[in-house]
Amino acid sequence: MDQPVALITGGAKGIGRGIALDLAAEHWRIALCYRTSEAEANATAKDIMARGGRSLAIRCDVSDPVAAKNLVAQVEQEWGRIDVLINGAGPYHRINLFDETVEGWNEMFDGNLHPIFYLAQAVAPGMKTRKAGRIINFSMANADQMEAQPDVTGHYIAKAGVLILTRTLAKLLAPYGITVNAISPGFIDSGSAPPQELAAMTKRIPAGYIGTIDDTVAAVRYLLSEEARYVNGANIQISGGWGI
Repeated sequence: MDQPVALITGGAKGIGRGIALDLAAEHWRIALCYRTSEAEANATAKDIMARGGRSLAIRCDVSDPVAAKNLVAQVEQEWGRIDVLINGAGPYHRINLFDETVEGWNEMFDGNLHPIFYLAQAVAPGMKTRKAGRIINFSMANADQMEAQPDVTGHYIAKAGVLILTRTLAKLLAPYGITVNAISPGFIDSGSAPPQELAAMTKRIPAGYIGTIDDTVAAVRYLLSEEARYVNGANIQISGGWGI
């Protein structure tokens, strides 16, 4: 049987890397999409192969609809299909709404929301033909609360949009055996935050501790399993009770 194929945006480091390495242990073929993290992408690609998977590291700005379409075509040409699309890329910045620039505002939507539309539209025909496929989109833990967010307004609205887009895609693609779900992490130690910042975050989490990459990977593993075949349009919170 052919090894299944996953396309992961933001797969070079952090949560995306954790997902890639977990799939590699099951001998998946994994295409990593990165925009600037070339060294990290190449290192992750090597680690995938060391764990028994196959890898492609592809530089692509998925905020460009043409580039996103070409990315999917490149992976399908190389490996024949895409079984799983994981939309993990997404920029973030903190700035008061009235200090935000037009460029910064647009970046939040171009990086967090629009690529999911572009890539889903590109992978859907192949998945529909095969009557199978899984799409997982990353949002954020409190995006479904529709709260005022003066300092992360654009990012928050984009992540709320991810949830609406996820449910819409789920409804449209369910008749073809395709599931589309969201994962919404809260505070996750992905290796980039300093210890003092993690300590401050911990005080805000009902569970009393920071989540790990493995906590998020476990949710992905479940959504890709046969046990989750009837789970569609869901939003899984990985937050220790924060943001609910």
